[in-house]
Amino acid sequence: MQKVRFHLPDFSGKFRFNYVFASMLENCPEYFRDGVEIASFYGTFPPAMWNGGRFQGDTCDINFIKTVLNTFCQKKIPLRFTFTNPLIEEKHLNDKFCNMILKLGENDLNGVIVVSPVLEKYIRQHYPRYKVTSSTCKRITDIEKLDSELEKDYNIVVLDYDLNNRFDILEKIPHKEKCEILVNACCEPNCPKRSEHYVSIGKQQIAYYEHLLKNPRENFDSKKFARENPSSTFSCNCMNRNIIDIKNLRTHITPDDIYEKYLPMGFNQFKIEGRTSNVLNLMETYFYYMIKPEYADEARFKFIANLVSNGVIKFNE
Repeated sequence: MQKVRFHLPDFSGKFRFNYVFASMLENCPEYFRDGVEIASFYGTFPPAMWNGGRFQGDTCDINFIKTVLNTFCQKKIPLRFTFTNPLIEEKHLNDKFCNMILKLGENDLNGVIVVSPVLEKYIRQHYPRYKVTSSTCKRITDIEKLDSELEKDYNIVVLDYDLNNRFDILEKIPHKEKCEILVNACCEPNCPKRSEHYVSIGKQQIAYYEHLLKNPRENFDSKKFARENPSSTFSCNCMNRNIIDIKNLRTHITPDDIYEKYLPMGFNQFKIEGRTSNVLNLMETYFYYMIKPEYADEARFKFIANLVSNGVIKFNE
């Protein structure tokens, strides 16, 4: 049976949610579509300044970090750190918190997702056991540049989702087994501000972290940050789209597309985004892609019951 390898969002903020889902895959495999496996959970431990792609507030202590790392290590599910902040420079490399994360998580299972060449070089030199993934945040849409990226020493290359469903291009891509494809992109196709948005998020992540170092007892003022950095802030409602809203986007990939088009072409690694998604939308997204339709109601009932018993969600009686 051909593997369908899903990379799932947020091992930190949605730790218990994802633990319950991974346990359901172990205990009720009959609910799942053929070949489904969890290839990794990706995300960060906030307030890591190297994080990129989605702003991650909040904080977590070393005990929580160890718990998450050990829990998924026991399940043999890799964690990949989204160290994709494009603004990371030499001066940021000695950060204690991010280096602590890498030291605690270094094994032959986990990985890092990178954009900054400076950070990538540092991680390869100091933490060589990590599998390195090239991020979609690089926005590589030129086929020759993509071919070159796939020839480099990356475990995985996450494709720019503007290439989704562009089968004239996808057919020609070498090393399809190294490609990871985002199936549920919420952003507008061909958005001219996407790279700018990644930079803005990176700047805010650094500002948030530096604020906590200087003023650990004061809340970060995001409105003040916006006033002081008008060129680095803008509103975008695309991230508020849900699984229903995105189905009409050109870049949307359905479960049938995965099994009938992408797998036969040689692609078998698929990313589901949702680090900042609410649990209801994320649940429906997981079920849409990974649960057999004939088991959806039964699986949903059992999953929600386990979310309640694990304190992930609460219903007023």
